[in-house]
Amino acid sequence: MIDCVILGDSIAVGIHQQRTECAVYAKSGINTWQFNSRFPGEFFSDYVIISLGSNDHRGIKTLDELTKLRRRIMANKKVIWILPAGNNENSGVDIKKIQSLVMLVAKSNNDIVIPITNLSADKIHPSSKGYQDLSRSFPR
Repeated sequence: MIDCVILGDSIAVGIHQQRTECAVYAKSGINTWQFNSRFPGEFFSDYVIISLGSNDHRGIKTLDELTKLRRRIMANKKVIWILPAGNNENSGVDIKKIQSLVMLVAKSNNDIVIPITNLSADKIHPSSKGYQDLSRSFPR
């Protein structure tokens, strides 16, 4: 069994650059619907880290897609969600709505949610320090 798996978008890609020992299923710019379509299998690990939601837009049923993904995850120890800090202003969805949906799915599964505390200038991605902080948020 793999000790950790990182799932998601460009933020997940950045976390993997800090935590190369983890398996990664991620693609920059991917939304939750695209993730579920591109990576349809189940995920088994001690720790599963998820970063999704920043690329969702009005046409994505974020709650349904996050719930669908969570059902496919089996973590021996913990599932950790990275709370999206921002999104594209043209998405048509308030980031607070996306954040509330991530929190809802996490809470209903007794998962952990970690906010991005140090943002880059785009207010979506972590800064270098932010990636370092996130990568230290789960055991090695």
